[in-house]
Amino acid sequence: MNLMMLLEMAAASAGEREALVCEGERWTHGELFAAAGRAAARVRASGVERVALLDVSSPAVPIALFASAWAGRPFVPLNYRLTGPELDVLIERVRPALLIADRERAAALGRREGVQAVAREDFLAGVRAPGPAPDPDWAMEPDDVAIWLFTSGTTGAPKAALLRHRHLVSYILGSVEFMSASEADAALVSVPPYHVAGMAALLSSIYAGRRIVQLPAFSPERWLALVESERVTNAFVVPTMLARVVDALEAGGGKPPRTLRALAYGGGKMPLPVIERAMRLFGQADLTNAYGLTETSSTIAVLGPDDHREAAASDAPDVRRRLSSVGRPLPGVEVEIRDPDGKPVPAGQRGEVCVRGEQVSGEYLGRASRIGPGGWFPTNDGGFLDEAGYLFVEGRIDDVIVRGGENLSPGEIEDVLLGHPAVADVAVVGVPDVEWGEGVAAAIVLKEGAQASAGEIQAWVKKHLRSSRVPQLVRFEPELPYNEAGKLLRRRVREALARTS
Repeated sequence: MNLMMLLEMAAASAGEREALVCEGERWTHGELFAAAGRAAARVRASGVERVALLDVSSPAVPIALFASAWAGRPFVPLNYRLTGPELDVLIERVRPALLIADRERAAALGRREGVQAVAREDFLAGVRAPGPAPDPDWAMEPDDVAIWLFTSGTTGAPKAALLRHRHLVSYILGSVEFMSASEADAALVSVPPYHVAGMAALLSSIYAGRRIVQLPAFSPERWLALVESERVTNAFVVPTMLARVVDALEAGGGKPPRTLRALAYGGGKMPLPVIERAMRLFGQADLTNAYGLTETSSTIAVLGPDDHREAAASDAPDVRRRLSSVGRPLPGVEVEIRDPDGKPVPAGQRGEVCVRGEQVSGEYLGRASRIGPGGWFPTNDGGFLDEAGYLFVEGRIDDVIVRGGENLSPGEIEDVLLGHPAVADVAVVGVPDVEWGEGVAAAIVLKEGAQASAGEIQAWVKKHLRSSRVPQLVRFEPELPYNEAGKLLRRRVREALARTS
């Protein structure tokens, strides 16, 4: 197995079909294949051990990704939003490396020992030169490392998750049908390249033969305009992106893009009100919730379009609540919920989400594998499976609030609070409490023009849940902290509320 086989198959089957467009620049599958071969030759000649990219989305991303696979070097997309000191730590771990970046950063970082930096424009000009591509000569060793992805570091220093060729290829072969897309199909990729969803979107679209439309810098207005101008049929967004797109649509009269047929979301907890608004606004478009982790090579469970429609139309509470689930595991993926002793628990009982399958890595640079006995990977996500096998993810195990010996799920309380007519966004965390050990605290963002008091918020929770779930501290905020991948920075909320308490 090697990622290059995905591009080789696409180029051999539909070499003249348009594969990629970014800000007016267009590439066919054949051109991408040839560019990857030329870039691979450069990588090998450089003598580096890795290929890193510190930049927004551009054609350099898939070319560098496939060139790395061709040359037998790991591809390492870095977070271009990191501060100087944070980036210094990662560069030190990545070198010796060929680094592709914007011109300013390439000039600055290229002076460092072990870093051969090239500006994006120069890299692309060099690999698009005329002439035949090198003959295929990549290794097919499935256990070679294909990609390093640094975790977001929302709870500590970033770790480098190692995804091997067999993990990524297994995910694609198990979830995508080869050349299943028509020439009219186009997928908008707006998540950054250092996010696992960004990597998965490129690989799956290449294998399906679906044209990739890249959006280097997200804004809801640019996203909607690009969907229209490029006649986008498929898109993936993280929760904060979808919320902003929904707001922009409503502000503009609520007219959905004409060509969009399928809209997937994931990468963080999606508030139920946003899903319901999106279903109304996007009309007949198929909505899909995709749950996965960096360590699992992207998606492991899906709540499909029919699941969305069935849940939204149902009056049965157990069916209706599936809109808040992440669906059921993909074929070839197994999910169990386990208690603190590692024993499986029955349906409806909360515990840690554990997963196994060929696409699961669970491995980090310089650390022992977290794959346990039987091939199970503990995700550190808390949740439960219902009787029908739908998975409900309630957040990180570390975020559970232990109040007087009782485990409280922040997600359960947040879902109730998001049902309040004045609440736009919320984060529930544990704060120190002398009597109970931990108390419940809520940071609330109100809808524009709405008003609510702390007492009203507390009464709302008490009405819908037990009194132990009622926040003892309620603080109103203009906004909550999220990272660029749409994940709530709960640690920052907890620190701020702990100081208040």
